[in-house]
Amino acid sequence: MATAQNGARGIRVQVQRFGSFLSGMVMPNIGAFIAWGIITALFIPTGWAPNKELGELVGPTITYLLPLLIGYTGGKLMHDVRGGVVGTLATMGVIVGTEIPMFLGAMIMGPLGGYVIKKFDQLIEGKVKPGLEMLVNNFSVGIIGGLLMLGGFKLFGPLMTGLDDIMAAAVGAIVSAHLLPLASLFIEPAKILFLNNAINHGILSPLGLDQVNEAGKSVLFLLEANPGPGLGLLLAYSFFGSGAAKKTAPGAAFIQFIGGIHEIYFPYVLMKPVLLLAMIAGGMSGILTFVLFDVGLVAPASPGSIIAVLAMASRGSYVGLIAGVLVSASVTFVVSTVLLKTSKAKETSLEEASANVSAMKGKQSIASTLVSADAKPLAEVEHIIFACDAGMGSSAMGASVLRNKINKAGLPIKVTNTSISQLPQNAELIITHRDLTERAMEQVPTAEHRSVDNFLNAGYYDQLVHEIETARNKIS
Repeated sequence: MATAQNGARGIRVQVQRFGSFLSGMVMPNIGAFIAWGIITALFIPTGWAPNKELGELVGPTITYLLPLLIGYTGGKLMHDVRGGVVGTLATMGVIVGTEIPMFLGAMIMGPLGGYVIKKFDQLIEGKVKPGLEMLVNNFSVGIIGGLLMLGGFKLFGPLMTGLDDIMAAAVGAIVSAHLLPLASLFIEPAKILFLNNAINHGILSPLGLDQVNEAGKSVLFLLEANPGPGLGLLLAYSFFGSGAAKKTAPGAAFIQFIGGIHEIYFPYVLMKPVLLLAMIAGGMSGILTFVLFDVGLVAPASPGSIIAVLAMASRGSYVGLIAGVLVSASVTFVVSTVLLKTSKAKETSLEEASANVSAMKGKQSIASTLVSADAKPLAEVEHIIFACDAGMGSSAMGASVLRNKINKAGLPIKVTNTSISQLPQNAELIITHRDLTERAMEQVPTAEHRSVDNFLNAGYYDQLVHEIETARNKIS
C-alpha cells in the first residue's frame, strides 16, 4: 500500500516538474505576450483603433520575437546564458523553416539547444588549455548553434509544421463538435494538483496564440484563467462554511477574483474533495457560455484576474465574457452550497482538515518541518524564501504575510518568494505548500523545509516568528 502511494506521489512530482518546465518557458515572457496582445487588439483591421502602419508590428512579433523569447528562456533553463543563446539559434532555424508561428517548435528547440551545449561543456570541462577558453567558448556556441539552426530549418521545421497542424485540427474538431466544455473534466482536477500554470501557459497559450494569428482571438485562453468558478466556491464557503474557512473565504475571494491568484482556493477544495464536482460544473458552464457567445481573448490573461481577462478581451467579447464568468460563478456557488449543506462529512475548519490529514498520514501536515543535517540553525537564518510553481502567486502572498510579522518583531530577516525551479542553492529556510515540498527538497536538499497547507495561515507564521525569537534568545 505504502509502495503504491509513494509511486503515485513520485509520478505526480514528475508531472509537476515537467509541467513547471513547460510553463517556465512562457511565464517569464508574459509581459511581451501582453504587449503584443494590446497592439493586436488596438491596431489590426478589426481592432479598436485600426492602423495599417502600426499594425505592421503584429506579424513580426508573433512570428519572430515571441518564439525567440521562448527559445532563449528554454535554453537558459537548461544551461544559463550559453544555453539561451544556442536555444535561440536553434529556434530561429525552425521559425524560418515554417510558415506559421512556431511556439511549439520553440518549446522543443530551445531546451534542446541548451541541453546540447550543456553536454558539450561537461565533456570538455578541464580539458581546454589555458588561454584558449574564450576561443573555445565562442566557437562552440557558434558551431553547435549553427548546426542546430540548420537542423531546425531542414528537419524540425517541416516536422513541427505537421505536428502543429495536427494539434490545431484536433482543437478545431473539438470546438466544432461542441465538446470544449468537457476540457474542465481534466483542467479543474489538474489545477488542484498545482498544474494550473503548466496547463495554461505550457499547453493552452501556444495553441491559443495560433488561433489568434488566424482569427484574431481565442477562447483557449479562458479555459483555465476564468476566475468565475473560484469565486463561486469561495462565496459558498463565505455563506455556508464554518470555522476558519468561513472567516477567511471572503478575503480569499477578493484575492482570487481581483488579484487573479487561483492557488488560494485550492486548500478549500482539498479539505473537501467532493467540491471538485462544483469546480468542474462551473468550469464547463463557463466554457459553454463563452463558446455560445463566440468570445475570446487576444493574449493570455496572466494572472487569471477579472481585470486581466477584460483587458485582454477582443472587441465585441465583453458581454459574453462577463456572462460566462457570472454563469460559472453562479453554477459553482449553487453546486458548492448543495455539497456543503448535504455532505455526510462534518464541515471542518482548515485547521481541523489539516489535523485529519495528519492523523491519516501519521505526521504533521499543516506545518511540517524537514531539516537537513547541513541546514543552518534557525537562530542564524537570515533569509526565508517562499516557493511555489510559478513564484508569483501563492508564494508572494505567504511572503507578504510573514514579512509583515518579521518586520513587526524587529527581526533582521529577509523574506522573499520565487519559483521552485529558481531556488538558490544557498537557501536557508524554504516554505512551500505540502504538495510541492518534495520538489523543493530535491532542488535544495541542504535547506530547512517547512510545508504548509495554506499560504495565508497567519497563525503558523506567528508560531514561526516565536520559534525564531526563542532560538535567538537562547544564544544571546
